Amino acid sequence: MKTGVIDVGGGLRDIYGAGVLDYCLGENIPFDYCLGVSAGSANLVSFLAGQKERNRIFYLDYSFRKEYMSLKNLIKKGSYVNLDYGYTVLSNTGGEYPLNYPALKANPAEFFVVASEAISGKTKYFRKSDLKQDNYDILKASSALPLVGKPYVVNGIPYFDGGLNDPVPIEKALADGCDKVIVILTRPKDFIRSPQKDEKKAKLLRRKYPQAAENLRQRAERYNRGVALAKEYEKAGKALIVAPDDIAGLDTLTKDKAVLEQLYDKGYRDAVKIPDFLELK
Repeated sequence: MKTGVIDVGGGLRDIYGAGVLDYCLGENIPFDYCLGVSAGSANLVSFLAGQKERNRIFYLDYSFRKEYMSLKNLIKKGSYVNLDYGYTVLSNTGGEYPLNYPALKANPAEFFVVASEAISGKTKYFRKSDLKQDNYDILKASSALPLVGKPYVVNGIPYFDGGLNDPVPIEKALADGCDKVIVILTRPKDFIRSPQKDEKKAKLLRRKYPQAAENLRQRAERYNRGVALAKEYEKAGKALIVAPDDIAGLDTLTKDKAVLEQLYDKGYRDAVKIPDFLELK
């Protein structure tokens, strides 16, 4: 049986996913296939490297640093989130909390990262082989939020957040041969995404990146369709959705340490249903 896990991201909300994956590390639950969107890709590299609680520190400590996330970054660098600070300065060899790349590379699990080509609008699925020691640019590409940040360039191609194109990539996981998939959401399971905010943002983005703007305009519909599909596969026994029952108003870039800690703990607790689903007990 080929088991997979999808972490859909969601900015700081994805501390919930960090809790889920830390439970899996603590219980020695492996996956054959890992697929990350935006912040979910960062969660999964720490998981694959076996670095329990590394993600927790990024959310609860590093994200509060002005060097990482601030209006100053937006004004000076054109991006609210300094992706180079998170995925290079902190994560490279000699950084404050380096990624254990050798362990990541040695992990036999497949790993994919979703990104959206800013100019063509095409979906890009990066592979584990696109990661190199001290070069984690594909994580930055998948996490580049439009409007509050510039697209991130990898091999000459600018990318935006993978959630624009494939926000809940369960079809990709099943097409790649997974028999059972854990789908980590960072909003309640029955949340329906409204297109209104995205449509307003798309109008602003359209001037420079018309194809990316069209993807942004369709994001809500794609998210809702992806969750609905995950629910159908859950009924069929092929998927398990792990999602918070409440996020206490936490948005993508909301900095509230108390709520973030609660959401991490909630993820850790909610993950207890994973072993039964995977028939590990």
